[in-house]
Amino acid sequence: MKPFSSGSFWSSPIAMEFDTKSVRGKSQPDPTTGAIIPPIYQTATYVLDEVGVDKGFDYTRSSNPTRQELEEHLAAIEGGQHAIAFSSGMASADSCMKLLSQGDHVVCCDDVYGGTARLFNNLMTNYGVEFTYVDSQAAENVEIAIRPETKMVWIETPTNPLLKITDLEKVGKIARDNDLIFVVDSTFATPVFLTPLEYGADLVLHSTTKYLSGHNQIIGGVIVTNRTDLFDRLKYIQKSVGAVPSPFDSWLTIIGLKTLHLRMKRHWENAEKVASYLEGHEKVSKVVYPGLESHPMHEVAKAQMKGYSGMISFELKGGLEAGKRLMNSVELCLLAESLGSVETMITHPATMTHAEVPREERLARGFEDGLVRLSVGIEDPEDLISDLEKAFNNV
Repeated sequence: MKPFSSGSFWSSPIAMEFDTKSVRGKSQPDPTTGAIIPPIYQTATYVLDEVGVDKGFDYTRSSNPTRQELEEHLAAIEGGQHAIAFSSGMASADSCMKLLSQGDHVVCCDDVYGGTARLFNNLMTNYGVEFTYVDSQAAENVEIAIRPETKMVWIETPTNPLLKITDLEKVGKIARDNDLIFVVDSTFATPVFLTPLEYGADLVLHSTTKYLSGHNQIIGGVIVTNRTDLFDRLKYIQKSVGAVPSPFDSWLTIIGLKTLHLRMKRHWENAEKVASYLEGHEKVSKVVYPGLESHPMHEVAKAQMKGYSGMISFELKGGLEAGKRLMNSVELCLLAESLGSVETMITHPATMTHAEVPREERLARGFEDGLVRLSVGIEDPEDLISDLEKAFNNV
């Protein structure tokens, strides 16, 4: 078959806005067939031309064309030079930890995802890595916690589940001044609304399970960076550990990325309407959403984000029991783990996503037993509000 001759769009690089990058990434039509969608290279190994000649692919744990396509796409939308894809968001986090050594210290935001806290507190401490948790909404708390042995600052923004916002420019300067690796988990924001590399982040982490793939169909993670030294180390870790996404999962994520910009704008629009509804409800005592002026870090979020995404946390006046009744009464909102999908999902973090976080620790950071987390999907917002209103009748 005659090789496909690519058109002018691919043959000469052009500057692209985010929406175009989201659809196209760095993809080119398949050179053999002209297929617009990249092929799935579902293979474990590759035939070499001859001994000692490296043509880029030898074993899929090391590299795979479909995974490489995904990595280039993710780097493009994040505005980074390099991306390393993993089999889960936690595999990405664990690989970041492998940049550290015994005796190293990490300053971490206090409201960190439960799986991350489990990795840090129950596993990494066994290898002599120490952690200090601070409320990074006040950047000076990060600086105060730095020790001579500190090697990394770890930030989520917005956080899971309290939706705390960190001023990345301020914390980024602190990290640079102290020669620390600055890691930002930007899963909730996505590159549509926030690009932490602009604010000095060395590594940007996403659970691609969530918004980036967007359809509850895969588990995956990614780290994006502009630092070639860290990329080389992480690429070696990826190859050595082997926690890589399958070619099929990589392909599904690529398909999801093509509508990311459209989905995120709808998530944001819907969440603003639902958050406003909840804030005005007589049975709700507190709503946390960065897009609301009542959020204590609203102005920082407004300055560094291009939108506020689709995550809302709220508490009911009746506390835990009222929250349970609400979550057990919804029909359209699905009671489920995870977030960031086209379907709206409702979660009780204290017994689900953050069940292993000690209660006293949760309460100390303002994480009450009755906290409800809502991942607002892309359905009609009035249907979502109607579903919540009916559920409130049972509270």
